[in-house]
Amino acid sequence: MATDMPSGQPGSRRVDTGRISLNVRERGAGPLMLFFHGITSNSAVFTPLMARLSDRFTTIAVDQRGHGLSDKPETGYEANDYAEDIAALIRTLDRGPAILVGHSLGARNSVTAAAKYPNLVRSVVAIDFTPYIEVEALDALEARVNAGSQLFDNLGAVEAYLAGRYVNIPAAAIRIRAESGYQAVDGGLRPLASPTAMAQTAKGLRADLVPAYRDVTKPVLIVRGEASKLVSAAALEKTSRLRPDLPVVVVPGADHYVNEVSPEITLRAITNFIDA
Repeated sequence: MATDMPSGQPGSRRVDTGRISLNVRERGAGPLMLFFHGITSNSAVFTPLMARLSDRFTTIAVDQRGHGLSDKPETGYEANDYAEDIAALIRTLDRGPAILVGHSLGARNSVTAAAKYPNLVRSVVAIDFTPYIEVEALDALEARVNAGSQLFDNLGAVEAYLAGRYVNIPAAAIRIRAESGYQAVDGGLRPLASPTAMAQTAKGLRADLVPAYRDVTKPVLIVRGEASKLVSAAALEKTSRLRPDLPVVVVPGADHYVNEVSPEITLRAITNFIDA
């Protein structure tokens, strides 16, 4: 049963895949397009993009395991665990193969799923995550992730924290993160994302992604923020040497959070890729 959402946001419901129950937001009609967020985030960050694509597609954004309102098992946060969730969800939805749009963690999981289950995937848009990410960048990411599990007095304190952490994300997108990603507890607000799950997920991001990118046979668009501190220009260049056939879009001025910082360019990149 769908639960009511704030005005302008797509309906939210839980989908039992038989493997895990995942919270999803759904909008539109047409071919299936699934969205997968980055670490510590949730499905709400894709609502602006969904609104623009739902006239052509059934757009479904997913709270991945350990995040948002989805199940949070104690273990199971490697790439294959997330990819198996994606495969189970597509089978459960039973609407044919899906276009996967993933940011960061979601990009890694989407490419992994496409490599393992090509019959379930039409194509992938992989936003700002590639093989060859330097150890220093992953160290910094892990430190930020583990520092995020805090108690906040109120929503204003959450917004102030997020604005300082994501300095290029516009205020409206920061508000989406603040309003959707935290729960009331004794004394204030805490992230919905499980700290245990986030710690395991961050460690799992260090696993070798080369085999998935090397083996994937479905079309994959690689999107990088020009100012990304996670995916360096060198990491992107090495990825393009590994798979010179995969198209690349570098978004000027955007950092790692491409789809929130530059939604219009992200939308154009997605539609151009699909239409091609």
